[in-house]
Amino acid sequence: MTSAKSTQNATPHLPEDYDSRISGVLPYYSFFHQEIMNFIKSLPYSPKIWLDTGCGTGSLVNKAIEEFPATKFLLLDPSEGMLNQARKKLSSCPADRLEFLKASSSQEFSQELEEKPDIITAIQCHHYLTREGRIRATGVCYNLLKEGGIYITFENIRPLTEEGITLGKRYWRNFQLAHGRTEEEINEHLERFDTEYFPITVEEHLELLRETGFRTVELFWYSYMQAGFYCTK
Repeated sequence: MTSAKSTQNATPHLPEDYDSRISGVLPYYSFFHQEIMNFIKSLPYSPKIWLDTGCGTGSLVNKAIEEFPATKFLLLDPSEGMLNQARKKLSSCPADRLEFLKASSSQEFSQELEEKPDIITAIQCHHYLTREGRIRATGVCYNLLKEGGIYITFENIRPLTEEGITLGKRYWRNFQLAHGRTEEEINEHLERFDTEYFPITVEEHLELLRETGFRTVELFWYSYMQAGFYCTK
């Protein structure tokens, strides 16, 4: 959930105000988390290990830890500030069900894990990367997963046409206006498209995920200029 310029991850807002801002920027942001949990509940097994990369302030894990009482959660983020906020948010959770990994982006992660995760989630964290960085990040997630494990990612998406990009930005602008953001804030945010974050099309996502080696690759959520995918190793 954190952001970056080019291949480096640097938070666009202070970690402490991230939660209050994000819902006014991303349409249906809370639904990303709910749909992920709904999907994982439909699996024929309950995950033992769940790694959330780009975990931000720990909002997804904060919701999932009660829904999946037999699951241990690993939290990874390139920002130490975000990880500190996640520690505070999750301070009342059982310590044996949480492990905070050393701050790192997905593509640079090299820490040895005691056990491969059943689930890896990457929510709004890889579209800040160059194409090469995105390929590396996706490959790292694939290699970390156990055989048969599930990778779930939500990202900003590039519409298929230039007209689609123009209309998509207008659509997104109206959402942000309705949620109290100023024209200046909205313009600054939309100007980051292709300069600070680099979205790819749904088709390019599907191709990348297949080329990484996932045997099942599916689009399961799409609205405005965001989409969610799940893949099986």
